[in-house]
Amino acid sequence: MRLDDFDPNINVEDQRGSGGGGFGGGGGGLLMGLLPLIGSRFGCGGIVVVLIVMAVFGGLGNLGGMIGGGQQSAPTTQSGRPSAGTDTTTSCTLNAESKAACDSFSSANATWKALFAQQGGQFVSPKLVFFGSQGGRSGCGAAQSAMGPFYCPTDRGIYLDTDFFGELANRFGAKGDFAQDYVIAHEFGHHIQNLLGTSDKVQSIQRSASETEGNAASVRLELQADCYAGVWAAQNRDRLEPGDIEEGMTAARAIGDDTLQRESQGRIVPDSFTHGSAAQRMSWLKRGLESGDPAQCDTFASAI
Repeated sequence: MRLDDFDPNINVEDQRGSGGGGFGGGGGGLLMGLLPLIGSRFGCGGIVVVLIVMAVFGGLGNLGGMIGGGQQSAPTTQSGRPSAGTDTTTSCTLNAESKAACDSFSSANATWKALFAQQGGQFVSPKLVFFGSQGGRSGCGAAQSAMGPFYCPTDRGIYLDTDFFGELANRFGAKGDFAQDYVIAHEFGHHIQNLLGTSDKVQSIQRSASETEGNAASVRLELQADCYAGVWAAQNRDRLEPGDIEEGMTAARAIGDDTLQRESQGRIVPDSFTHGSAAQRMSWLKRGLESGDPAQCDTFASAI
């Protein structure tokens, strides 16, 4: 996808090299810090799956491709300005992966700003936060590579360790620039849900519902973010290149809950799904791509 003319006037924070994980020590300490966070999103069953995958794939560093999406917690106001001391140009040109992420982020930001303006809505830009293998900090707690890319509604930040793109290509076979763009656009979709109040509604459901019902609400939230990613791509259809859509579909299939469960534990447990099956993720991404209309992304009023 041709996005190399990105607007550098975006809100970027760079935590790479800061080592802000805060858990200290080796993998055991990191795991103890991550389990409450993982449990809050995936329940006890999710923790079990994570432990199984650790045993199969050899540690927390290999989990990045599994866990995406944002923590759901009460948002606070942020300024929309680049963080103090951040050189946006330097952060976005540190390597090819950084530039690709900034390109996608800037494009998504411009696209959704325009869509909100068309509907008379008030758009607030998120920030893009880079962190490295040493970890970082977010308004939702620690940022660790094991968590994969995620969105934190508390500080309206999209958090990314760009090494994830290598894992996406090499372990999951989801190669190409549009596979990376899809990841950024999906997390940007979570920001849109935060602005619209959808994330708060899901959090409310999860507080009062059973684990199975909470998981089902999470699936609908994630599938809507996939659809929003498709909407972004459709709004920039003139920039698509041959093979882009196939790359996005490959990525969506690779990170479906059934694909990951089959790989990690050899069996599929639909009640424990939190992001949706491969078929569901591909279907909702396709719906957004074909319609280009956010109104067509109401996973909460549709059969999924």
